Amino acid sequence: MPSSFSHSASIADLPHGVAAAELALAVGGFALGTGEFASMGLLPNVARDIDCSIPATGHMISAYALGVVIGAPAIAAIFARAPRRALLIGLMIVFALGNFASAAGFDYASVVTARFIAGLPHGAYFGIAALVAASLVPPGKRAQAVARMMLGLSVANVVGVPFATWVGQLAGWRTAFVVVGLLGLLTALLARLCLKPMPASAGASPLRELGALRRGQVWLTVGIAAIGFGGMFAVYSYITPTLTIVSGTSEAAVPLFLSITGVGMIAGSLFGGWLADRGVMRAIGLLLILNIVDLGLIAVTAHSAVLIAINMFMIGFGGLAIGPALQTRLMDVAADAQMLAAALNHSAFNIANALGAWLGGLAIAAGLGWTSTGPIGALLSGAGLVIYLFARRQEGRRAAAAAANGQAATGERSATRAIPGRRTSWSTRGRSGPADR
Repeated sequence: MPSSFSHSASIADLPHGVAAAELALAVGGFALGTGEFASMGLLPNVARDIDCSIPATGHMISAYALGVVIGAPAIAAIFARAPRRALLIGLMIVFALGNFASAAGFDYASVVTARFIAGLPHGAYFGIAALVAASLVPPGKRAQAVARMMLGLSVANVVGVPFATWVGQLAGWRTAFVVVGLLGLLTALLARLCLKPMPASAGASPLRELGALRRGQVWLTVGIAAIGFGGMFAVYSYITPTLTIVSGTSEAAVPLFLSITGVGMIAGSLFGGWLADRGVMRAIGLLLILNIVDLGLIAVTAHSAVLIAINMFMIGFGGLAIGPALQTRLMDVAADAQMLAAALNHSAFNIANALGAWLGGLAIAAGLGWTSTGPIGALLSGAGLVIYLFARRQEGRRAAAAAANGQAATGERSATRAIPGRRTSWSTRGRSGPADR
């Protein structure tokens, strides 16, 4: 995999060592994850305050996702030559401002607009942070390094999201967004203290980064994430009303269920990094199958608080486990357009966010019930599996064609070497013939 930085160059002169650098990157994931997922847990509170229905207020989730989708490739291309540490700091400052604006929102339009702004830095931050994290370790441990960076996103669902949900219920949802904004500023400070100045890779340019868009396997991997990962968001976007209305839990107990999901995400992120380092494509396929099963079971388990708790753990596990594998896959197929490809992964995840929330909302609005989000999610993961199988088939065909071309080229070289040899032998016999006679 081409890398933006060499391993030895990246670890040299880190102010406080690799562990501190990874921690700083993970805190950014914690801030982004808290901001993204807490809005789902606060959905009923926001809806009441701005006097909108829950499905309509769900558009703030889609707006955040749309910000990620647009911001990730645009920022990666436009700032291809920017120093990496400075860019990470700037992105987190914009994220903080977007959340402060969310807290100040007074109606549907202002809240949705603020969430869009808050989402703009999300994908670019994760993409650049993944490249930096991968550069700090040997090549065979890239996926695990990416998983550790993304661990902040998982921990957010154990600590950050339940805490923000609790703060939102206790002091109002506006306070929760202020807390998220402060986490963004903390990340900017840690990045300044724990990372060294990192220039862009040699020859970096917007045109080179855009070259990733010419590669079919990049688009197929993005498609797997954008559609296959949407299943988790179809369920998670509406988990609060599902728990309170179908499972019969109190609103005060919702943070506990979110924590259980977050524990599953932590376990899944670590397991997914380990599995991906042993075979990226195999890991993606196995985890898509796991997600299909986990999501489909919601229709059955939602009627029991105990069963849905177990189910939500597994949904968190399978959902986050696939993240390191998809991130590493994009880096592998992007050639020298690393920054854009890495950022595209989170654009894809947030297309999944918007798609899952939208389809789940349609099913609920159509009267299919809160548990309909589970089968919708399973169908989305199934569609991702279809794209995965097509990608493997295309890759296999290309590998077979390359092998055939290589054998043909080897044969031609062998034939070329053999012809002069035969001529030398003939001329030798011709010269020695008269003497023999």
